[in-house]
Amino acid sequence: MSETNHKEVTLKELAIKTNEWLSYLRSKWFIILIGCLCGVVLGYLYATYKKPKYVAASTFALEDANGGGSLGQMAGLASMVGIEIGSSGNGGVFQGDNLIELYKSRNMIQKSLLTETDFNGKKQLLIDRYLEFNNLKAKWAEHPILKNINFRVNKNEKLNRAQDSILGEVVKEIGKNNLVVTKPDKKLSILKVQVTSKDELFSKAFDDEIVKNVNEFYVQTKTKKSLQNVAILQHQTDSVKRELNGALAGMASLTDANPNPNPARQILKVPSQRRQVDAQANTAILTELVKNLEMSKVSQRKEMPLIQMIDAPVLPLTKLATTKTQGMVTGFFLAGFLMSVLLLVRRGFLLMIK
Repeated sequence: MSETNHKEVTLKELAIKTNEWLSYLRSKWFIILIGCLCGVVLGYLYATYKKPKYVAASTFALEDANGGGSLGQMAGLASMVGIEIGSSGNGGVFQGDNLIELYKSRNMIQKSLLTETDFNGKKQLLIDRYLEFNNLKAKWAEHPILKNINFRVNKNEKLNRAQDSILGEVVKEIGKNNLVVTKPDKKLSILKVQVTSKDELFSKAFDDEIVKNVNEFYVQTKTKKSLQNVAILQHQTDSVKRELNGALAGMASLTDANPNPNPARQILKVPSQRRQVDAQANTAILTELVKNLEMSKVSQRKEMPLIQMIDAPVLPLTKLATTKTQGMVTGFFLAGFLMSVLLLVRRGFLLMIK
């Protein structure tokens, strides 16, 4: 019974204490109101001077047309000359999360940043545009190295330490705060690439560029092995064709040199017979190589992935901005909450030191 009474008294005391604290807050209503009004003003100023952000989004579908499997007789013939025909399992290199991580890689982001784009008639690198609207170049005006930094380099020219350092930081910032790559539906091969920044033209240009660069890299990687096979077969086919043409030309030259050979001298027939054997052998080899080449091209077409663009960013972009009403309402409630917490903490501190 005593425990029950003790619990009832504790709950009662808790209710009394809560009522006391609430009464204390009600007694300070004027101070809280002043804080709320200050929050309204701050919210209005925040919404007024806060720059909006622009969102560029692209969605596309990936269809892996990997043929797979062996090509039977064709693969056997190709293996005789040391060439592998057909798919060999490279289809899983960039699939699912791997492809999403490819978008976040430094190589892809940096390649996109170093691309020159037309901004309202003005040619400008994307990295320069990024530094400009983030006011970084203005901050570096007094820096001896950074004030004149230039990212326009030749293809065979390496970036210096300062350029690498700045690009590395920008790549990290974009990957963390500006670039979002998602798969809206895990069951479908649809990717969504979204770029958000304070510059509308940069958002659209960077989104277009990184999607193009990653898709090109993806296609090249998927078809790299089959392209090598086609190139090898094409080279061998051209070589055998030249040998065959040479053998046929040699036979014609020997016939022109001896239009009426003496039947009694068989030695005169040997060069012509050798040329004929060479021509027949080269004809047989060329026939098989042409078949292998055509089959390899078919295999290459099967491995070529289909990238179907669904949506591309179009100006004007979606604008993310806090309206003045939203800023004022948010400032009112946030300031009221913080002022109440501050008053309660102050009262609790005064009670402790008494």
